[in-house]
Amino acid sequence: MNKDLLFIASIVLLACAAALLGSALLRRVWDMMHSERSLNRRIDTQERSQPAAAVPPQRWLDRLTTHGARWLDTPLGRHLVALEDRRLLDQCGVNNVRGQTIFFLMRVVLGIGLPVIGWSLLEEHSLRNLALVLFFGFGVGYMGPKWAMQRVAADRRRQAAEELPLLIDLLRLLQGIGMSIDQSLHIVENEFASTMPVLNRELRFASQQYANGRSREQSLKRLATIFDNEDIHAITRLIIQVDQYGGAVQQPLQQFSDRIREQRKLDMKEQVGKLTVKMTGVMVLTLLPALLIITGGSGFLAIVRTLSSMGN
Repeated sequence: MNKDLLFIASIVLLACAAALLGSALLRRVWDMMHSERSLNRRIDTQERSQPAAAVPPQRWLDRLTTHGARWLDTPLGRHLVALEDRRLLDQCGVNNVRGQTIFFLMRVVLGIGLPVIGWSLLEEHSLRNLALVLFFGFGVGYMGPKWAMQRVAADRRRQAAEELPLLIDLLRLLQGIGMSIDQSLHIVENEFASTMPVLNRELRFASQQYANGRSREQSLKRLATIFDNEDIHAITRLIIQVDQYGGAVQQPLQQFSDRIREQRKLDMKEQVGKLTVKMTGVMVLTLLPALLIITGGSGFLAIVRTLSSMGN
């Protein structure tokens, strides 16, 4: 009996210890999440306040976005501006309250307005036409803003990939004259904004996060993942390692730049090969009929004349 009581008591003590340990871990995780949310809120506030000083005020648009921003946290807002859409807006560089609100309002207005316009333009108001107008009108109105943002995001990804070799060369040059990684990034942000508009914007955002208390790895996480580019991810990892451990990076940056340029040459050769195949089809469709007429036209005419004389 004593052994059973001791066994039960030990199980109860272990359960209490596990509960205390779990509550402490949960409290620590909750504190970390709360601090991270506070930091994100402060960073988002500063990010929204920065372009507001550069862009001239538009009262009607500001009022419209102010009223529409109230719907973003509702179930309808989370459905119309889902996580995938927010990531797409992030790639376009407009993932703030203003950009999300405009995207939400565009979907609502087009999703309702296009079926109404299509229904008013129809002459025959039948049930079948109503179903077609509602289906296609709502579909185009709902997906139209996303298709437009996908084109903008694709252009920005392509532009970021084109700007990457210049960024690597600038970092290699600035590191070679003895500057630190902070000084190098500061010069790139301030002096080459017009040359590298896409990467410069992301570097400014990363520097703002770093100045607000985030680590170098956390501040560059957005740049490493937003464009889905392995080369950009690799260069950000190199910057993080240099910031943490130091060391000379001229040779790795040179090798990295050479590899990127070699890869771009290979991509260009691949595009030239694909273009050659496409031009072969164009030549077959356009030049082959003319070539047959020129080379075999006289023979066909002679055969036709011979058959005509035999028929007569």
